[in-house]
Amino acid sequence: MTKILNQSGQSDETYIPPALHYIPPKSDYQEVISEVHMVLFPVFEDLLAKTKITPRDIDVLIVNCSGFCPAPSLSSIIVNKFGMREDIKSYTISGMGCSASALAIDITQNIFKSHKDSIAVILSTEILSTGWYPGKEPSMLVINCLFRMGAAGILISNKKESKNRAKYELVKTLRTQRAYDDKGYFSAYREEDSDGYTGVTLKRNLLETAGETLRSNITILGSQILPFTEKILYGVSILKKKMVDKKSSVEIYVPNFKFGNQSSSSLWYELAYLEAKERVKQGDKVWMLGMGSGPKCISIIWECIRPICGEAQRGPWADSIDGYPLG
Repeated sequence: MTKILNQSGQSDETYIPPALHYIPPKSDYQEVISEVHMVLFPVFEDLLAKTKITPRDIDVLIVNCSGFCPAPSLSSIIVNKFGMREDIKSYTISGMGCSASALAIDITQNIFKSHKDSIAVILSTEILSTGWYPGKEPSMLVINCLFRMGAAGILISNKKESKNRAKYELVKTLRTQRAYDDKGYFSAYREEDSDGYTGVTLKRNLLETAGETLRSNITILGSQILPFTEKILYGVSILKKKMVDKKSSVEIYVPNFKFGNQSSSSLWYELAYLEAKERVKQGDKVWMLGMGSGPKCISIIWECIRPICGEAQRGPWADSIDGYPLG
């Protein structure tokens, strides 16, 4: 596990919850609930302050966390803590992996079809205290090294007046999955090892499955939104790839060095980075891809509808953005 950590591409500035600082790590229920409070409450409070709304203004609440599903639910914890309305539509998404935040956007879009003039809040996180694997199976130890603490709060509204303040307008969502394929279905799978410890097994074909899942989603998306000329160019590029040397150099992907892999909420840290660097301009289209175990993939396309300035002085990158230049 030490070797995996050293080669993970994540800095010493990433965070793990207090429960995992103990030897051996703690994973009792109270520690897990404490982590829930630690990550979700401040994020929600910060979102309320930035958007100048109150908890009782919110019509729809969606909380996603893949590995922890308590009773009462995570959404009920938020409703109780902040005294939200009795008629709020609240949902908790669990077991959907790293795609859950993008999935919540798609769910919100569908809810808005029957709920006009509404405000929805999505809270995305992954609770790490409950997912620690204490066993010795190598394929199950990897998950201990992958994820770090983080959370994001997103406000979406279909009120007409909200367009004057919103950064983005939702253009399209597309969901695809390959759960029908056993090879993909079992590529990331929660189970017990021979000693009775529960963990997530990551199979060697995981990257292959991820590639197939992405390819199927992108192919369908392209056929729906690309003009005919772009489809022709895409076909030509596929032919070229089949004819050229497959060993040609490809730039190595470097993961989120500053914050690490925060599961579903990583999408929003990445968008915040682009905003802090002022790389998103009015009129630009932003394509988000959320992919998770199952396997499943969700494409979210936004259009930037106003200038975005000053994000380098606020948000998650405020204290470090100058140390991470764009290539």
